[in-house]
Amino acid sequence: MTLAGTSITAQEPDWAAAHKETLGHLQTMIRLNTVNPPGNEMQVAKYLESTLKTAGIETHLFEPAPGRAAFVARLKGNGSKQPVLIMGHMDVVGVERAKWSVDPFAAEIKDGYVYGRGAIDDKGMLSANLETMLLLKRNVIDKGGSLSRDVIFVANSDEEQGGDFGMGWLIEHHPELIKAEFALNEGGRTRIVGGKLLYVAVQNTEKVSHVVNVTAHGPGGHASIPLEGNVITRLGRALAKIAEHKEPLFLTPTTREFFSQLSNVWQNKEEKLAMADVASTDTRRQQRGSRVLEKIPVFNAVMRTGVSPTMLEGGIRTNVIPTDATAKLNVRTLPGQSIDTVVARLKKVIGGPLVDVTISDRGEDSPASDFHSPMFNAIRESAQSLEPSLAVVPYLSTGATDSARLRVWGMQAFGLLPFPMNQDDEDRMHGNDERVPLRSLEFGTKMIYGAIARVAR
Repeated sequence: MTLAGTSITAQEPDWAAAHKETLGHLQTMIRLNTVNPPGNEMQVAKYLESTLKTAGIETHLFEPAPGRAAFVARLKGNGSKQPVLIMGHMDVVGVERAKWSVDPFAAEIKDGYVYGRGAIDDKGMLSANLETMLLLKRNVIDKGGSLSRDVIFVANSDEEQGGDFGMGWLIEHHPELIKAEFALNEGGRTRIVGGKLLYVAVQNTEKVSHVVNVTAHGPGGHASIPLEGNVITRLGRALAKIAEHKEPLFLTPTTREFFSQLSNVWQNKEEKLAMADVASTDTRRQQRGSRVLEKIPVFNAVMRTGVSPTMLEGGIRTNVIPTDATAKLNVRTLPGQSIDTVVARLKKVIGGPLVDVTISDRGEDSPASDFHSPMFNAIRESAQSLEPSLAVVPYLSTGATDSARLRVWGMQAFGLLPFPMNQDDEDRMHGNDERVPLRSLEFGTKMIYGAIARVAR
């Protein structure tokens, strides 16, 4: 493959061999149990170090805490452009083994899928990034070509528990190793809709996660004498009001562009028209379109702040009425929104005395990355070279990623889930029987390689 520009001349990879190799990487890493906590990511980092060092690629391995790892590798470019960074995390969430149909750490292949915790989040991405580094070394550098940018590979620990031993640690302790103009991380979607590979959503901004406590107060006593002001029922009534509450419509430039482009390819006529309405500048049309799209949870979540009760705390014994009971809410604000304003609305919704609403964990907003940048364009060109009909759209993700830290730091960070999946397979992420289709693993590796080859030409 020769990419028009200046400095990169690449021989087309042997994709059959590359797919087999990528699958091997993924299976090896799934079999290394890195459930966080405790993580134990060092075992994966040592595998990455050995693989890349054997290929002649510069590596750096650190241990921020016992058993935790921060890994960086670098392919040297000619320095005419600033570096590009590709990243993934080595830790995974826990499993309910009894609810899996296979061993979650066996990396079993069945019916065209590879199963295992981390297959989607995030060892699949890590495997595709690893293969991209190897292919660039073999098919560009070793063939006498050159890159305009250094390509930096980062594997993080602790992403699933806040990142203190991962990207946060690297930024604090080794910023010189990871500073780049662009970063490619997890966070987007490559979506199959109605059996058709329809669009690639490239995350360029994300919601901000906060924890809000709703605490009811009231009289306590022996449970044998029911009390009208029971704090459990008072808290229940407050939560019922929150459940009926709907945060106001708030459309960011990313969300309007997302729906504008999707409206050109969407198959359902009613939803297609609603997307065009939401993307318009007419507030009446926006409200009309939102009433249709809000019925779809994943679309509703990008149009307004989300409020989800997640934990309950209250009581010490079954025969004692407590004096306090608390519900913890995970509140995800849209970029540019104030959590204090949201809390003020929730207080008004609950009304009345004896229920406090307080912020216990305040997230940090980060700027959006430019969806007209060379990195975004390279992703689009790579995706459409594989499937010309694909819509490639910017995306505001509802989940939090390490990209937010990079954006605050001044980097243009973009998120991909490069493996084509339908909603059912995507919903297995963090759930039971997590799996990635083998064909999608190949597609995703090609897309990442093509994007990095293009942006580094």
